[in-house]
Amino acid sequence: MSASQPSRRRIVKPDAEWRAALTPEQYRVTREHGTERAFTGPFWDEKKPGLYRCVCCSEPLFDAGTKFDSGTGWPSFYAPVEADAVAAHEDRSWFMRRTEIRCAACDAHLGHVFTDGPPPTGLRYCMNGNALAFEPAAKKD
Repeated sequence: MSASQPSRRRIVKPDAEWRAALTPEQYRVTREHGTERAFTGPFWDEKKPGLYRCVCCSEPLFDAGTKFDSGTGWPSFYAPVEADAVAAHEDRSWFMRRTEIRCAACDAHLGHVFTDGPPPTGLRYCMNGNALAFEPAAKKD
């Protein structure tokens, strides 16, 4: 996978604004490219229908219909809501070569994508729960 160029509006804020708007863990994960420990972050076991948004800018990222249990302890999806909702970047940290996924709008670190996911894409977007905000689907009467 090569790095993708976002085509969405860009949201840029000073670091002080990000710090004020996010919890310390959300800031560490999204702005400092951190990773939460497996099975500790929110949403890894969430099963309700709804929409996952970027915790930093509220842009829609993943539909719960694409979420699956990867057994990894992180929320996993096989596709974003739209191809340009996320941006891929090469990550060579920790003596590995991976594809980092960021929010295309605000550049928040979300997690990584791997090629061991289920059909129809074969991809596993392994996201940090602290990088996401969950919006449950409206209940139908």
